[in-house]
Amino acid sequence: MTHHVHQEPTAQQLDAIAAKQPDGPFVALNLNRYRERAVYPAGTPNAEVSGREAYMRYGAVALGAIQHVGGRILWATDGREVAIGCDDDKFDEVVAVWYPSRAAFLRLKDFPGYWEAFEVHRRAAIEHALLLFCASGQEPVLRSPFGE
Repeated sequence: MTHHVHQEPTAQQLDAIAAKQPDGPFVALNLNRYRERAVYPAGTPNAEVSGREAYMRYGAVALGAIQHVGGRILWATDGREVAIGCDDDKFDEVVAVWYPSRAAFLRLKDFPGYWEAFEVHRRAAIEHALLLFCASGQEPVLRSPFGE
């Protein structure tokens, strides 16, 4: 079995996100595995930090971008252990982010400082990431499939 490590979306994946219709609200489930030590480009100041610390530098900017496009972080927690799967399936953090549309998600990059934070801090931080788009209602809430 071949294991693929993903860190960010490809151009083809971004094109597919933009082309998907109809557009509407969704929850992006972010699964992040951080590097033990961030891997910044040579000469980057304050680069001696953990991957999680580097991601928090990105996250401070990303939160502003998410709010700017009308999104909302619904839930975030640390990953603990893999109950079904293998060690390759372990993630350090799970974050659920509600977006009003795919178009809004794609506008994140236009927020001042977002792309720079993505290219510098997020790339330094992430060892492996998975982003899963999930169905959502019009309101930014997590719902039980059992109507609770």
